[in-house]
Order: sequence, then structure tokens, then C-alpha cells
Amino acid sequence: MNNGKYVFAQLAEFLPQRVFDRFVEKYNGNKYVRYFTCWNQLLCLVFGQLTNRESLRDLIVVIDAHSQKSYHLGFGKTVTRSNLAKANEKRDYKIFEDFAYHLVDLARRKRENDNFEVKGKVYAFDSSTIDLCLSVFWWAKFRKTKGGIKLHTLYDITTQIPAFIHITTATVNDVNAMDYIPYESGAYYIFDRAYVDYERLYKITVLSAFFVVRAKSNLKFRRMYSRKVDKTKGVQCDQIGKLTGFYVSKDYPDKLRRVKFYDDETKRTFVFLTNNMELSAEQIALLYKNRWQVELFFKWIKQHLKIKSFWGTSENAVRIQIYTAIISYCLVAIVGHDLKIDRSTYEILQILGISLLDKTHVLELLTSIDYKDVKELNYKQLSLSLF
Repeated sequence: MNNGKYVFAQLAEFLPQRVFDRFVEKYNGNKYVRYFTCWNQLLCLVFGQLTNRESLRDLIVVIDAHSQKSYHLGFGKTVTRSNLAKANEKRDYKIFEDFAYHLVDLARRKRENDNFEVKGKVYAFDSSTIDLCLSVFWWAKFRKTKGGIKLHTLYDITTQIPAFIHITTATVNDVNAMDYIPYESGAYYIFDRAYVDYERLYKITVLSAFFVVRAKSNLKFRRMYSRKVDKTKGVQCDQIGKLTGFYVSKDYPDKLRRVKFYDDETKRTFVFLTNNMELSAEQIALLYKNRWQVELFFKWIKQHLKIKSFWGTSENAVRIQIYTAIISYCLVAIVGHDLKIDRSTYEILQILGISLLDKTHVLELLTSIDYKDVKELNYKQLSLSLF
């Protein structure tokens, strides 16, 4: 793979270019293009994500500083701030959206495992708001003087890969995003109490899937019978019953299961609702506990990839940047899997981010560097900045 190639060029080989070209052809992405193609644009943006560039100007300054390497890095003959900005504004974001979902499917297949205690597919769904300046991002209306967008994300707990992302303005209510979730029969879906919408939850039951949601304090529930519980494990009650409110009973006419659980770690009591009658009460509580993984994903991607400061102001440019962040995340996950690297995604990203212009073999780079040796990493960072 190496043959004197830069680390970034080696990483680009993990991206299926032929698949990307099919999406480009589908949306006429390269129509009237002579030099700076969609593939060049993608690689520039992934480079910016992996090197954590703060702005489009910052990204172009770095690329210009290494202009003699641009061809070998896959950026094309000429990369300027104007043609990259124009490409982000004009080229259809669906090219990058479709390619992101292709990589998501690829990464999830590679990282499939049965290590989780509850067998089957387990998803956590939540949203995260990204604040924007309304005077600059005029299309992202949120409040009177504030703009924002929401990332509604379905996170695959077992593979640690986001399975579905829906981008809306921040004014959209969280429960409305549930209508776009691609539900799978037999899978488990975990929600916080902001997603208590019984009509939408009943749709999950009709599709033969399962949900676990934290109940609201105004829950109206009529117990039909109770199951035996082991209170030493934190389960205070496990009941089968029906909703009693006039409208909610029509929205969800079937039986529901109510589990009350005391978490000794946080010293808090939680009440869960689920349509699954087979799992133990402890497993229901475990499923909800793992909902926090989607929160950790939001925190991680905001800290280590560029989805809070944007390189363009149009809606199209913002969507392209978000999808290239997902592409970069999946790329790091695929590289870690294919090369059998025993490191976290964060560690791999940190090492790659300061080594993209080295000519070391990627496998050697990721296995020889001691991530805990801060001096070595700082030295490499300094060496990179001196080029």
C-alpha cells in the first residue's frame, strides 16, 4: 500500500472511489467541471476534518503551504478558496449524503459483533442542537435573534456507528424526527422522555420492533398484573398494564410494560415503558443505560471533527460539511477494523491528524506510536508545522 505514499493518500485508498463516482454521475456533480472534481472536493474536506481546520481560509492556507504535494494527496491541480467555496455551495449535498450512508453501512457490517448482553440490533435515538449566527446562516431560523440546526441521530450501540442522521432546523420538534427513522423488525430502539409520543411508539409495535422509553411524570397507567422482581438488583416494580388517558389510550391501545428502577450509582429512580415482554427488567434498565452512548457520540464528534464551525454559510455547504464529518468518522472506524488496530477511534484520529503528510505506512504508524507518550506526539506536531 505504501510505496512512498503520504499517509493521507493511503487513507484515501480505503474510500471506494467507484461508488462515489456513481453518486456523482447520479446527481451530475461533475457537469461543466474541468479541473476541481467532486472527488477532489471530498478529499480536501476530509483532509480538513482530520486536521481539524477551523475555517475555509485555514484549510486553504494549509493546502497552499503543501501545494507541491496536492496532486499526490488527490486534491487536483489547483485548489483555491473560491473554487472550494463555490463547490460547497453549488454541488448537490446528496452526493455526500449517499456516500456517507454507503460508508455507514460498510462500517457497520465490518464492526458487527454479539458482545452486547441483549442480542439483536440495538439503537439509541436522540438529537443535538448546533447554534448558528442567524445573520450569517439566515436559513437556519431558531429564535428571534438566534439560528441553529439539529442533528437527529440513530446510533448503533453494538457497532458504535451512527446508522441514520436527519438534519433539520432547530425549530423542528424532536418527536417529528421519529417519522423518518428506518425501523427494522426485531430491533430495539431506546428513547429519552422527550420522545414520548404514543401514536409514534405504537407504530414501532405495529412494525414488530421494540422500544424502551423513559416515562414522563404525568403517566396515566392502569396496572393489570405484576411480575416478581429482585429488589437487590435495583428493580422496584415490573408491571403489565394499559394507558388510561382518553386520547393516549386510543393512540396506544395495546398492553405496555412499566419498569421502575433505582440506579444506585446516580441515586435516582427511573420509570421505563416498553413493548417488550420477554427481556428481564434488569435488561430493560441496561438498554436505557446505554442510551448515553449517543450523547457521548455527539460530544466526541463536536470536539474532534468540524461540525460546530462551518466552512460555508449556505444550507448546502453546511450539509456537505456534516456528511464529510460522518464520512471521516466512518473512514477512521474502517481503517481501525481492516488493519486490526487495538486503539480507540479517538486515538486513531489523534495520530492520523498529525501524521497525514508523513510517508510512513499507516499500519506501522498506528502500531508503533505510544499514544500516551505526549512528548512524541508533540514532536510530530511540531515537525508537521515546520514543513
